[in-house]
Amino acid sequence: MERLAAHYGVPIEDALLIAINLYGVDSDRPRHRARVQVRLASAPEVSWQLIVPLNVTGSPLRLKGEQLTLGGTLVGEVARIDADEAVGGYFRDTGRAVTLNPNARSRCVGCAFCPNTLEAAADPRLSEERDLGELFAALREQHPRHDLTELREVTVSTGCFERESAAVRHLQALRTVLTEHAVEARIGFLTSVLGSRSAFERLAADVTPFVLRLTAECFTRRDLLLKASKAALAVSDMPGVLRRASDAGHGTSFTYIVGLDGIDALIAGVGALAPYVTEFPNFQVYQAHNSIMAGLRNPGAQDLEYYLRARVVIEEIIGPSGLRPVAWECYRPLWYFTFADEPLVGS
Repeated sequence: MERLAAHYGVPIEDALLIAINLYGVDSDRPRHRARVQVRLASAPEVSWQLIVPLNVTGSPLRLKGEQLTLGGTLVGEVARIDADEAVGGYFRDTGRAVTLNPNARSRCVGCAFCPNTLEAAADPRLSEERDLGELFAALREQHPRHDLTELREVTVSTGCFERESAAVRHLQALRTVLTEHAVEARIGFLTSVLGSRSAFERLAADVTPFVLRLTAECFTRRDLLLKASKAALAVSDMPGVLRRASDAGHGTSFTYIVGLDGIDALIAGVGALAPYVTEFPNFQVYQAHNSIMAGLRNPGAQDLEYYLRARVVIEEIIGPSGLRPVAWECYRPLWYFTFADEPLVGS
């Protein structure tokens, strides 16, 4: 790992955290997936929240008690473990952001690589303003300071809106509820069903501030890997969707799972979308939670070197834009302490 990190100009800490995401952890905890707080022995001043499987027999990373070892060497500690259940909502960025699953994310099936159905679920389908109001009343009690007006970002994370009109109506209802709670936060929506100029104009009138986080996910084998509503969006149409959102005054970004495409396809796809984003895209390390999911990886993507190379080429594409990763926005990122030669921590 030290040799690979040096070859690609990556801090060993970043390489190690990528490896935790890639390989998962071998432990005696029967968790397909869990949210964990990781603090590295070589950089104990900061902790990272990751979502990883904790039942990977044969992983080079082993958790015993709170100690995380690699090949028998202590590399860090895990301070907290929470089941990654699909719930109605949870806070991020120390209470300044919240992720909502308001449309039964756990019952969204179809994408071959998605682990949502592997854990327990308690996320309701919320279709009315009253339901959303009840969710926010509960979230206020869970907030670290019981003050939802601190929220700066509300992200809707669900793949269960099959029609553009239903998604727009839900976002309108969400803005109404946020206004009732004196929350002026930007709404972010992870989706591939929004795309028309009229939809973005309606959102500009009723929902702003708003950011579209287009769920691109992969650029090849889309019919095999994605559910029908996602696969229906052609790669060639993605720049147009982002452009229409931007023309309506919205922020734009996309999500992409590193490990499903070859490096050349990654370079071409990310390069085509990069000119149309205003926020750093969400690049996630692909996690294989079982043997079937492992078989979906692109050849070579089972090795750490693939992700270190992907990290470098993405830096070359996105770097000139000035956009940089934001730590709390992604639980499975390629960047932690640095982006290229720039520090991300303590700067």
